[in-house]
Amino acid sequence: MLTGTIAPDRELPTAAAQFPCSPHGARLARRFAVKCLEGWGHPPASDASCTIALVVGELAANAVRHGRVPGRDFGLRLVLDEAAGLVRVEVADAAGGKKPAAATPLVPPEGESGRGLFLVDVLAERWGWESREPVGKTVWAECALDGRAGRMSAVAPAVSTGTHDEVRPRRSPW
Repeated sequence: MLTGTIAPDRELPTAAAQFPCSPHGARLARRFAVKCLEGWGHPPASDASCTIALVVGELAANAVRHGRVPGRDFGLRLVLDEAAGLVRVEVADAAGGKKPAAATPLVPPEGESGRGLFLVDVLAERWGWESREPVGKTVWAECALDGRAGRMSAVAPAVSTGTHDEVRPRRSPW
């Protein structure tokens, strides 16, 4: 079931695919997302497509790095809600024991990694995660179609407000 401003009560354009849980699979997921957005009327150079590509890239990279279970793929699902001006990105992996941080982690400026969820927090209107049955989790983000950074004004240069915790995600339909 969809949450937030995405309308669960009407038929919305949706695209879904499975990818190998590898860096190559993450790259394929990002390309798939750009192709879907293009098919929905948002060319690859548009702000919406670039935003979705970044969010998919970060969530897919996290699925590969932190959610990898040998022999299992990760899933990507995109839902377009033109009326709400949003695209919902869902990345599902098989590692249910490894959950994203409750609040966006702070990363020291000299750190070499750890900025993925910070970027998602800045780019998305809202994001969250939920457990999947029988195994795994789904991390989701809802991004504006106009390409504006969802919460840029709510984030200090290196600190997230963590307000995504206010959104209680519901169970994903896949």
